[in-house]
Amino acid sequence: MKERDSRIETLKMLISSKEMSSQEELLKALSAEGFHITQATLSRDLKQLKVAKAATMNGKYIYVLPNETMYRRVPSPRTAREMLQTSGFLSVNFSGNMGVIKTKPGYASSIAYNIDNGNIDAILGTIAGNDTILIVTRENCTREEIFQGLQEVIAKM
Repeated sequence: MKERDSRIETLKMLISSKEMSSQEELLKALSAEGFHITQATLSRDLKQLKVAKAATMNGKYIYVLPNETMYRRVPSPRTAREMLQTSGFLSVNFSGNMGVIKTKPGYASSIAYNIDNGNIDAILGTIAGNDTILIVTRENCTREEIFQGLQEVIAKM
């Protein structure tokens, strides 16, 4: 994974697993993960991710990612590096030309993104939730073709 892509994924994991209310907090957290960047770079990353601030139940404003259901907060967060060391993929099952992929919470969006950009001929597209991905496959393709394409994409993660 390229340094920038790795940083962006780490930033998404940090925002979705911890309550961060300032860029200074984000910079410290990224630094702890091995990413030493400037405030300007962080600001560009936040803009690219369309990160916003939202009020919590106690009135504190924290950073949130768009479509919060794709990046739910987890009660016992691990470090972003730990989360990125596993693909998050759990299982896949099929019915007709549709498949359901189960992932660890918060991983479905990034896995679906990689599937959509993996140029798998057997897969037309995906829809991701928090821990589930719906895949629609081409008619008359074999399960082996689908599994081979998925294995190649998941192995790269």
